[in-house]
Amino acid sequence: MPVLNEVDHIEAAVLSLTGQDYEGPCEVVLALGPSVDGTNDVIDELARADPRIRRIENELGSTPGGLNAAIRASTHPIVVRVDAHSVLPRDYTRIAVATLLRTGADNVGGIMQAEGETPFEKAVARAYGARAGLGGTPHHVGGREGPSETAYLGVFQRHRLVEVGLFDEGIKRGQDWELNRRLRATGGTVWFTPDLKVVYRPRSSLRKLIRQFVATGLWRGELARRFPRANSVRYFVPPIMVLGVTAGLLLGVTGLFSLGTTGGALAFSLAVPALYLAFVVVASVPVVRSDGVRSALWYLVVLPCIHFGWGIGFVLGFLKLTRNITAHTGR
Repeated sequence: MPVLNEVDHIEAAVLSLTGQDYEGPCEVVLALGPSVDGTNDVIDELARADPRIRRIENELGSTPGGLNAAIRASTHPIVVRVDAHSVLPRDYTRIAVATLLRTGADNVGGIMQAEGETPFEKAVARAYGARAGLGGTPHHVGGREGPSETAYLGVFQRHRLVEVGLFDEGIKRGQDWELNRRLRATGGTVWFTPDLKVVYRPRSSLRKLIRQFVATGLWRGELARRFPRANSVRYFVPPIMVLGVTAGLLLGVTGLFSLGTTGGALAFSLAVPALYLAFVVVASVPVVRSDGVRSALWYLVVLPCIHFGWGIGFVLGFLKLTRNITAHTGR
């Protein structure tokens, strides 16, 4: 687990690891970045209470740098990749190891089950698990067990990680997808199973959420440009939507101040923004029933922020319109 400034989540995340019901030997390797919020103090207390917890320095400070440092420091043949925002169920490791042995896969992953506590976090969690939010991939909404393009987090055969060169430390976001691409390209199998579910704690504020998705979009655009044949069509839907809505709004506003613009042309230019608005409103209706009115109102804000943050980031990354993409870690 790479760790940086996660004081609100780190204790629950680590305790979910030491509480696994897997009967084999295990260790918890934490790659610590230069946290300034007291995270490392919490980890020091946890390590004093459990000798299985090992702390190493993440010299690069990035997620892939921390992951690689922890993998190199590990001693067992199976690597369970964990995130500081995630909480593993007790049977996670046991089921994952059994699935690896049964299928012969190089990597096994399951469902990222986002759960929030505040109305805002519940709205974000609902967007994560909805087709209207993140596109309905199996590791967000579930599906049948079988080979997959990528996997959430991942439980790996360690020797295969070493064979393909570990995580690419030049990729700050989307490094899981890129690693799984190399595993599959070298004859390996990435396996999805709905039997694995990991609780994920979403960002707690709108500012953090927007930063997360702009950074994710930037790197997805960069990866789409680097590996054009390896990217699914679904990755291009948000940027196309952003361009369509933006163009429609600009044409519509321009038309309002143009005497030569007909009503039909004005209506046509505003059709795409209107359709998107209707889509967001309709998608928010089920949230009222599941999480209440306050979460539904937040959902009206959260969903466009996710779409536009990701889509704008994708366009900037794909067209190389940001000067220093390596600075965008999305933390």
